Amino acid sequence: MSRQQQYVLMGRYNRDMNQRLFAAACKLDDDQLRSNMGAFFQSILGTFNHLYVADVMWLKRFAAPPFNEATCLDMVELIETPQALNQIVYSQLDALLPVRKNLDTAICQWTEVLEEADFDRRFAYKNSKDAHFCKPFGLVLQHFFNHQTHHRGQLTTLLSQQGMDVGVTDFLLWVDEIDFAAVN
Repeated sequence: MSRQQQYVLMGRYNRDMNQRLFAAACKLDDDQLRSNMGAFFQSILGTFNHLYVADVMWLKRFAAPPFNEATCLDMVELIETPQALNQIVYSQLDALLPVRKNLDTAICQWTEVLEEADFDRRFAYKNSKDAHFCKPFGLVLQHFFNHQTHHRGQLTTLLSQQGMDVGVTDFLLWVDEIDFAAVN
């Protein structure tokens, strides 16, 4: 499996897990969504917003040259740049859900048009504190997906504390089986 195929799979996993978490969270009342539960971003709603904010920040960086040929990220230019990683952009979960779906669709489409050579390119960017970095794009993209998984793990815990079971979240469920006889 090529790196490009791996990132396509990561995009699909990301999309599906986000939808599963939203489906569970939509069953909670407003107090449960906003309650400070001691997480990095306090609440379930705060953590969902952080994932949105961080994804928008990264996608805006990815939409710049040399990767801006991929028109699937054009929609990101229309989104206002968040000002802080803990910013509550959407105070209602039902308002955040369609925006999250659009981002996840764009991420999936974008990973499908990336090419293997892209992952070895140098990627220069500024972080939210205006510090400059230049790193291999493939590893930055790996961080992008790892960050999402990290905070979705927190959401899974927060939802569990509210009595919601989101089911098995292991990435392996998205990985196809290989015919054992064909390998040996």
